[in-house]
Amino acid sequence: MYHSVTDTAGRTDDPYRITVSPGLLDRQLRWLRDRGLRGVAVGELLRARAAGRGAGLVGLTFDDGYADFLTGALPLLRRHDCTATVFVLPGRAGGLNSWDPRGPRKPLLTEDGIRAVAAAGMEVGSHGLLHQDLTTADPVTRERETAVSRARLAELTGHAPDGFCYPYDGVDARAVAAVRAAGYAYACALDPGPLTGRHALPRVHIGAADTPWRLSLKRALHPLRRRALPLDETPFPGPATPSGPGNPQSPAATATPGGLR
Repeated sequence: MYHSVTDTAGRTDDPYRITVSPGLLDRQLRWLRDRGLRGVAVGELLRARAAGRGAGLVGLTFDDGYADFLTGALPLLRRHDCTATVFVLPGRAGGLNSWDPRGPRKPLLTEDGIRAVAAAGMEVGSHGLLHQDLTTADPVTRERETAVSRARLAELTGHAPDGFCYPYDGVDARAVAAVRAAGYAYACALDPGPLTGRHALPRVHIGAADTPWRLSLKRALHPLRRRALPLDETPFPGPATPSGPGNPQSPAATATPGGLR
């Protein structure tokens, strides 16, 4: 789970630890490739896993849809032959991350930027319409954040997104139900515990402090700290990809969506 990629990483005005530098991202992606792993979009990972071809794949996600994805992350993903899922906020396109009270303020992708991400071969997913916590939202807001944001992204990109990401990691049974009802094939959380499944996938936060040693430690600890997907959650519907029953005991299970495992 990444967020912003700029050279301001490591500064004291990053209280939420959402920024990594391009140089560090380059080293982290090289760390993956040196171990025979490749970063891919979460939808791609789930389709590969359902077809029994998920070994060596790691889901990469970038939350909030920061404008610096196009300049800071995309060139490095291409350099290392990786793809990623970018979770964007169509209701805040071209705006700022004003939901973070402590800042710093960062520009978000414009509508043209969101289209550029899709045109570059990255997966565009929804992070809601306005970055609202679904666990405290009323039913109308939950529908707006899930169904309306999906429809807006379909208008922008020509494709209704398969993936959703819960703002603030706010996931409960009502939030999962709203995401399912909106038609998403999967959704990402951080540590959803008993709700773990295709609509509440666990991830690992990656930040400016994650040296190769820390990445190795997170990879080792991830299967101990996160639940595995239930057996009945492994199949994944997808376009023109050979499909079959998932096998969580296969090597594909080592490539956890959005995390290092």
